[in-house]
Amino acid sequence: MARRVVVALLAPIAWAPPGVDPVRWRSALAEDVVDLLAMLNEVDTAVAVTSADRWLADEVIWPGTRVYEVPEPSPNAVFAALSAARTPFGTDPPPGAGPAGEPTSATNDGYEQVAVVAGDAPDLPGLTVGKLLRPLTSRPVALAPAEGGLPGLLGVAARLPVPSWLPPLDMDATVPATVRAAAPRPGDLAVTPSWHRLRGPADLARLDPALSGWEHTRSLLSGAGHSG
Repeated sequence: MARRVVVALLAPIAWAPPGVDPVRWRSALAEDVVDLLAMLNEVDTAVAVTSADRWLADEVIWPGTRVYEVPEPSPNAVFAALSAARTPFGTDPPPGAGPAGEPTSATNDGYEQVAVVAGDAPDLPGLTVGKLLRPLTSRPVALAPAEGGLPGLLGVAARLPVPSWLPPLDMDATVPATVRAAAPRPGDLAVTPSWHRLRGPADLARLDPALSGWEHTRSLLSGAGHSG
């Protein structure tokens, strides 16, 4: 099986519910997403942040979770970081890395597939992440749109190295049609089931209290007098 990693992209947020501190809100969202990813089977998990947001990664990661510092909070920057670190296991590592075959350095990750998911989808089902990765067995790129009235992506998955035709992706603005238009063949892109992100007041109504998880977001909303 291909070595796969799912990366939570902890980008800045533009909205927080009234009465909720934006920093605490961002931290709660990130922690719930990271907790969800940590429970997935047959994939490694990581987070990506800019250097200015390294504090957030350090606050929410589990022990052993890899952190990728990227120059900008975009899927393309994450893909570039993973591609630069892509050295197959069993080969001799460069100077300063650990012994061959050990993932002790960012120069010896060896991932063949990567999925990048938004850091503001705290109740994201693990099954939805699995469906984002599944098409990579036959297609180079897969996108999961964000639900709701706003454009943007919930997540994007790709084989490494990513195809040269992949355009710059903006998690808050890109739509699948734009990416499909850039592909040599329409079938090179798979569109997988969508899920909601928390980017505005209407998104709160999409939270399902019956779903397990999202404890940190749930607690913060309850304390501020909001209900899911």
